[in-house]
Amino acid sequence: MHLSDEFLPGKTPPTGRVALVTGGAVGIGAAVVRGLAGRGFAVAIHCHASLREARDLAASLVAAGLPSLALTADLRDEGATRTMVHRVTDHFGRIDALVTCAGIDRPAPLEETTADDLQNHFLVSCMGAFVTAQEAGATMVRQESGGGIVMLAASTAGPPRPGHVGAITAAAALPGLVGALAAEFAARNPRVRVNGLLTSAAHPGDAIVAADIAEAVAFLIGNGSVNAVCLPVGVAVG
Repeated sequence: MHLSDEFLPGKTPPTGRVALVTGGAVGIGAAVVRGLAGRGFAVAIHCHASLREARDLAASLVAAGLPSLALTADLRDEGATRTMVHRVTDHFGRIDALVTCAGIDRPAPLEETTADDLQNHFLVSCMGAFVTAQEAGATMVRQESGGGIVMLAASTAGPPRPGHVGAITAAAALPGLVGALAAEFAARNPRVRVNGLLTSAAHPGDAIVAADIAEAVAFLIGNGSVNAVCLPVGVAVG
């Protein structure tokens, strides 16, 4: 098991709320981190290979007076993933929001795509999201206020793109996981909600799309009447 982290000063968020964002160091994940921090959340920023970026983002939030924590774990490693979530609860004492942005998309021609390719995509995008949600949700269930979980799935909306069998197949499992977890947590604490965002990955670095997704995440986290839904965001129509 491999896990390293960097704790940054300031454990009390302005609103008393804490968010964990997987894959939060760069791109859409970083936009989500900034959006939640701007709404007064203390944010734990998970990454795998982008630890420097995660630390820099966390440090910028701390400099602005917003508590933050940068940590890393390989989401293919169940033990490391569970430990990562425990680090967040040990540091902040609670988790009010979880957003799973982590995922991989390693394009390959169909003829060169192997079963291991599909498995690796599934382990990060689906199993990693499940384990993180299972651990964070267990904390939310014990909280009177519950909590909100949002799972992002890229490549599930719009026409399939050749060369992305692994990413598309793994992401297609997320809506089922959202529904299953929503039912499970609602039976334990009806204030714990699970929703999903289906995004077209055609322009993953587009700042406008990232901002739209961050706004949609904030809506799903903040609206206590929305549960077990998957919203398409940043998907071209027509």
